[in-house]
Amino acid sequence: MTRSTWVMALAATVLIQTALSFLSRLIPTLAPVLTLTSGLPFDSVGYLAAAGTTGSILFLACGNPLVARLGPIRALQSGLATGILGVLMLIIPTAPTQFASSFLVGMGYGPSVPAGSDVLLRLSPPHRRTLIFSLKQAGVPLGGVLAGLLLPHLVESVGLHFALLLTALVPLATLLAAQRVRAQIDTERDRSQLTGIRVLLSPSNIFGPFRMMRASARLPRLTLSGVFFACGQGSLFAFLVTYLNQGLGLDLVTSGSIFAMTQVTGIPGRIALGWLADRVGSGLPVLRALSITSAATSLVFAMATPNWSSLALTLLSALAGITMSSWNGIQLAEIAREAPKGKVAETTSGATLVVFLGYVLGPALFAASLSTTHSYATAFLVTSALSLIPALALSSARGGRP
Repeated sequence: MTRSTWVMALAATVLIQTALSFLSRLIPTLAPVLTLTSGLPFDSVGYLAAAGTTGSILFLACGNPLVARLGPIRALQSGLATGILGVLMLIIPTAPTQFASSFLVGMGYGPSVPAGSDVLLRLSPPHRRTLIFSLKQAGVPLGGVLAGLLLPHLVESVGLHFALLLTALVPLATLLAAQRVRAQIDTERDRSQLTGIRVLLSPSNIFGPFRMMRASARLPRLTLSGVFFACGQGSLFAFLVTYLNQGLGLDLVTSGSIFAMTQVTGIPGRIALGWLADRVGSGLPVLRALSITSAATSLVFAMATPNWSSLALTLLSALAGITMSSWNGIQLAEIAREAPKGKVAETTSGATLVVFLGYVLGPALFAASLSTTHSYATAFLVTSALSLIPALALSSARGGRP
């Protein structure tokens, strides 16, 4: 493969990942406004986040035939279109439409892992693979930066409804831009693949990704670690703006800006740690270290009070962007490396399908802890304990490239 080919593929996947991430951060970022318009309690943001993750899980369980039939870029474009529909539904300020919107945005996010992994593993040079996967995953915090910095200002400037219409232009422009490279990347699409409802919902299709977990002895441990990394990251990202706004008394714009810092530092954090994993020859020691530092960061959040300065909270959130969100590209590269030849999409779908349970479990447990104890500190202590589990799960796994 030529350098221009994999660079083009990387650029396309980063752009699409950024747009999908931007959409996925819309509801958590605007949660104080959205819940006010629909009459939902503030702690329902955890359940809205869980609805979005459920949509992603549904695609990961059933959508691999669509990726094979459409090709990875067209599948990603379909995800963007689904996300646009979800955003537009938020214009109707009711609880059911907000849950439906979150579900659709989550479903649209679903193709990002199997389709993106298929493109990058097929076209990227092996000696740079972890770095390239981490670069692609850097689109996740980049989208979060855009959401945290732009969305609160848009709402204050033009109102919620017009802000939502402007937001929908981001995935629309990305969808159109991706069309320029689709034909060059989607060369291995399987036009004979059946994609009817009976095929998508068949037990063999739904359980196929799970069967891939038996392809390697490392895959179950890597997958389990991802579940609890996701618990920590999902809880923080779902509740941080609401915590800062409702728990610590900051205004929405300041809260959104501080949230954006978790995304800003997540970009160089993912890239640097991906580079480090390639240098040491394995992502496992890096993942173990991230587990411990993630737990420590949640512990510090539990200690925060309204007396803390905005600067202190900004620095803590910047640290969290590295310790609690830089794991995904490394873990995904390790999973793709363990996948059987020609089964990267299925293997990464299966692993991510299980990992996404953490994005449901984490915010749901946080919400349950908050509603039961009325204490953000207790909820963050639960998150801290969950974040330590990956270090234990990977403690007996040793690195090295096969």
